[in-house]
Amino acid sequence: QVQLVESGGGLVQAGGSLRLSCAASGRTFSSYAMGWFCQAPGKEREFVAGISLGGSITHLADSVKGRFTISRDNAKNTVYLHMNSLKPEDTAVYYCAARTPPPYSSGYYTGSQYAYWGQGTQVTVSS
Repeated sequence: QVQLVESGGGLVQAGGSLRLSCAASGRTFSSYAMGWFCQAPGKEREFVAGISLGGSITHLADSVKGRFTISRDNAKNTVYLHMNSLKPEDTAVYYCAARTPPPYSSGYYTGSQYAYWGQGTQVTVSS
């Protein structure tokens, strides 16, 4: 079992940057593919980014390509979401999640296939 705790959210002006962190408990962090999802008020949860076990493969939602990156440090049991050029429409609660390695890349995008979730961290971007 994996427990996930996000941090790094906050209030930032449009054009600013944030780095979200997700710390995982347990010794098996490197056995899980990781993802970041977000949910804005009144909207469904959306995929933001995903990363493979070793970090060599990453996936990003079209809406954040060129602005966000995802990385992980398996020695620190931590996955990061680097958020640049933030826009007001990025305002949401951001969740990290863990799953067994997906057999296909589409598996990174499907929230229901992730077994473990953090509690979320709020990101608010002011205009």
